[in-house]
Amino acid sequence: MPPVPEVVVVGGGIEGCATAWSLAERGVTDVTVLERATVGSGGTGKSSGIVRCHYGIGSLAAMAQHGLEVFEQAPERLGGDIGFRSTGYVVGVGEQNVEALRTNLANQRAVGVETSEIDRAEVAAMWPWAHLDDFAAFGWEPRGGYGDGYLTAQAFAAVARRLGVTVRQQAPVARVLTDGGRASGVQLVDGTLVPAGTVVVAAGPWSVPLVGELGIALPVRVHREEIVMVKPGVDTAGIPVFSDLVSLQYVRPDVGGEVLFGNSDLGEPNDADPDHYLDRADDAFVELTIEKMSHRFPGFTDAALASSYAGCYDVTPDYNPVVSLTDVEGLVLAAGFSGHGFKISPAVGRLVADLVVEGRSLDPLVDESDFRLARFAEGELLRSPHPYVGAGDMR
Repeated sequence: MPPVPEVVVVGGGIEGCATAWSLAERGVTDVTVLERATVGSGGTGKSSGIVRCHYGIGSLAAMAQHGLEVFEQAPERLGGDIGFRSTGYVVGVGEQNVEALRTNLANQRAVGVETSEIDRAEVAAMWPWAHLDDFAAFGWEPRGGYGDGYLTAQAFAAVARRLGVTVRQQAPVARVLTDGGRASGVQLVDGTLVPAGTVVVAAGPWSVPLVGELGIALPVRVHREEIVMVKPGVDTAGIPVFSDLVSLQYVRPDVGGEVLFGNSDLGEPNDADPDHYLDRADDAFVELTIEKMSHRFPGFTDAALASSYAGCYDVTPDYNPVVSLTDVEGLVLAAGFSGHGFKISPAVGRLVADLVVEGRSLDPLVDESDFRLARFAEGELLRSPHPYVGAGDMR
C-alpha cells in the first residue's frame, strides 16, 4: 500500500497551490494536491490579477499586504517572474465616501500598508486622459499593481513540488470520505481512494457539493465576471491601476499596451454554471463598458475593442472568503473568495497551513474567526465598518 498523505488538498487553483507551498515551507511536505483539470485552469486563469491592499476590513488589508510582499519577492521566493508589475494603485471616491476613504486609509496604514491620500492634480498627471471632476478624494498605493494568477499558481506548485509535494492533475475528486466523524481522505471520479490525515477543500465553486454531502452548508453562488480589453489609441505606458468607485469599474494596464476594464458593481448578480458559461463579454456588458469608458476617459478618442473574456467568482453573502475549520474534524475549507483570491493567496496559504498545523492563525493581524464558516449561520457577516455608499461590498 502507498503511504497515506498527511494532507490532501482538493483543488489546484491558486489557493490550493498556495496552501501546498505554505505547508511545504514549514516542513509539511507529505502533501498531495488533486486538480480536476490542470493547475490554474479554473477561476485562477481568468483573474484580472489586481494587487491592492485597499480593504475596509483590517484582516483582509493585512493579508493583501503579505501577498504584496511575496509578489515583490517572487524571484527569490518563487523562483522567477510571476507577472507582477508594480504600477501603483489609485482609488477614487465621490463626496459621500470621503470620510470612509480617509478612515480606511488610516486603518490600512495601521496594519502596515503604504498608502496615502493624493489630490486630483496628482491623479491627472498619471491619467491625463481621464475626466476626474466627479471624484472628491483619492487614495494611492505606490506598491500596488497587477499580476498573473495562472503564472503565480504554477510558481506555487513548482516550488511545492521541489520541496516534496505531489501535484496530480486530471484527478477530479468525487467526494470527501469520513471515518468516525473525521475526514479520512477522498474518492476520485474514477473510483480511486486517496486516504489522508487532513483534507483541505479549496475547489472554488466546486467546493459546495463536495462539502454538502457531509452536511456542511457552504453559502456560495457563482457569479460570471466579464472583462473587456481595449486598445486605448494612446501610449498608456506607466499608468497605475485605477479603481473607480464613482462609475463602479476597475481599470488596469496590460502587457502590449492594452487596457483592461472590469465591473465593480455586483448589485445584480450574474449567476452562472462554472462548467458551462459564456466565455466572453456579452453585448450588454460591452455597451456598459463603452458608456463608462466614454465618461471616465474622454481622452481615449481612438479607442477600439481588442477582445473580451469571462470567468467565475465563487461569492459568499458578505463577499468575503471562508478559510475555516469545520464541524468535521480534519476538514478545512478555503472557498468563496468573491474576487479577492489572487491578491491574498499567499496569506490564504499561510492561514490554511496555520489551521492544519496549529488549529489557529499565528498572524496577530489576521484573526481566523473573521473567516469562519459559522459566521453565516450566526448572522455575523464580515463587513467593512466604513463601507463605501453605493459601491457594494467589494472594498
